Amino acid sequence: MITALTKVWKIRDSKMPDYSSLEIGGKKFSSRLMVGTGKYRSSDDMVKSLSNSETEIITVAVRRVKNNQTGENLLEKIDWKKFWMLPNTAGCSNSDEAIRIAVLGRELAKLSGQEENNFVKLEVISDKKYLLPDPIETLKAAAILIKKGFVVLPYINAD
Repeated sequence: MITALTKVWKIRDSKMPDYSSLEIGGKKFSSRLMVGTGKYRSSDDMVKSLSNSETEIITVAVRRVKNNQTGENLLEKIDWKKFWMLPNTAGCSNSDEAIRIAVLGRELAKLSGQEENNFVKLEVISDKKYLLPDPIETLKAAAILIKKGFVVLPYINAD
């Protein structure tokens, strides 16, 4: 019985895709965890948490790169040689606004030294009460951003 199971597992394993890494837009990552930069008590806590998480991808709300209360700038706080920036369009309520913010996010990634970074986490939320994504506006923005060379990771409902 054990011999038969071993043979089955060997056959199964040889046909299974390699899930040990994640590839998005031609870029490989060894971690599948994506961590955000919001909701931390302090920027020091954020930096420690990001480092301890062993993530490689950090989402950054483009509108919150600079903290208006403290004057701190996320581009200066995070070691962008270690982490891949995933700018997001949080706070956008229509496709035009999301496209503008996505383009700004790509420029921020370039300023951080990631010249080839065309990633964007596309968030279009028209309902501020329930924070549900707007599928029509998200689709409109995604179509345009893809034509502009973006790698779009949309925030959408399971539909």
